[in-house]
Amino acid sequence: MTVKVHNTLTDSKQALVPINDDMITMYACGVTVYNDIHMGHARSIITFDMVARYLRYRGYRVRYISNFTDVDDKIIAKANEEGVDALEISRRYIERYFEDIESLGVVRADDYPKASENMPEIIDMVQRIIDNGFGYVTDEGSVYFSVHRVENYGRLTNQKLEDMVSGVRVDLDTSKRNPMDFALWKAAKPGEISWDSPWGKGRPGWHIECSAMCMKYLGETIDIHGGGNDLVFPHHEDEILQTEAVTGRPLANYWMHNGMLQVQGEKMSKSLNNFFRVRDVMEQFTTQQVRFYFLNTHYHGPMLYSEEALLEAAASLSRLQNTYDALHTTSDKGEGDAAEMVANSRELFVGFMDDDFNTRGAISVLFELSRDVNRMLANDELSTEGADAVLSFLEEVNSVLGIFTSVSDEGRADQIIQILLDVRQELRSRKAFDLADVIRDRLTEAGVVIEDSAEGPRWRWG
Repeated sequence: MTVKVHNTLTDSKQALVPINDDMITMYACGVTVYNDIHMGHARSIITFDMVARYLRYRGYRVRYISNFTDVDDKIIAKANEEGVDALEISRRYIERYFEDIESLGVVRADDYPKASENMPEIIDMVQRIIDNGFGYVTDEGSVYFSVHRVENYGRLTNQKLEDMVSGVRVDLDTSKRNPMDFALWKAAKPGEISWDSPWGKGRPGWHIECSAMCMKYLGETIDIHGGGNDLVFPHHEDEILQTEAVTGRPLANYWMHNGMLQVQGEKMSKSLNNFFRVRDVMEQFTTQQVRFYFLNTHYHGPMLYSEEALLEAAASLSRLQNTYDALHTTSDKGEGDAAEMVANSRELFVGFMDDDFNTRGAISVLFELSRDVNRMLANDELSTEGADAVLSFLEEVNSVLGIFTSVSDEGRADQIIQILLDVRQELRSRKAFDLADVIRDRLTEAGVVIEDSAEGPRWRWG
């Protein structure tokens, strides 16, 4: 079987044929680091984490890059508010980004290049665009891409340039020759962070950094370029133009875009102030529950965000987790080896995942398998060998989806809870009842039921 990908460029599913044999190069546009990531970011991050994991599961070597935009108007504005250097803001939120994706169970990309650390490559690319006749320098030292120099603008959105121009708001920048022209290099304003360039001090435009870093880290043409579908226009359209203006070759063979996470009909975003930070959500839900919530729907479509939806996902996942846990304690009573059942489940799982990473279909296979396994366990029909075979398959699945809590993870959680209970007991013995009550209340919020007895506290999951 062959992995098929919905390619935004052709608006169709296409067989994934790597440029270089079994090696796949993939670039996913990252975040602008001026604040903590929210659940809308999490959907895209988890989506491409899953894609990279599955391609590796299918035997491909994957070189996966995701960037940080660490030079931006919003970063500069926040830095001015706090009276600190712009890159200090970026460093702070990059550090918090890595904390957040760890809480989401995300396997780190192979590299996370930053615009600020790739300025020579960015400046060189802008110069090559100018030299090839696609860019022009303004009197104040900004550089713009001239869209009228290309004939096929709008390939991802399937729109003509004249239609786009008619829908564009009047631009106050009179130095642009065309309202659709976009900045490659922005002349520095007083007090802004800047770098020296052939056109004067300035900083890169938003689009150019991705083109320059994609080329530097992965090559002139890559296999997969991804991001949220809010990036299709103008970001990805403009990336295509500026890269091809330099190389004369396609930037990417496959363009993948995940649907937006919506709140009351609008996409979740910081600008609309309708976002929910990942670190806040993770105080109430586990890594596995959040991943299941996102992956139990197809990445390509929109999702509605609500706490109720997360709670439903958590309840649904618990059914699979219970089966997973029960398999670890199976005694050798039955004779069923489950080989055929596992083989069928694996074939179905791969079939769904090969079909444009259909995680919802893949998870439906797990529920069918869970029902069969639970029946066999209830009737003492599953041998230890059979249970081990099912567990082995579920571990394969987990390497892709990351939705099961392993026994070792539970063991660490048990140890941490016991440590907290010991501290609580010590606080009570010192009559620091207010602090002891804080520990009890926070454990209760986390779903831990504490029962005090003459022999000491006992606990259980609620």
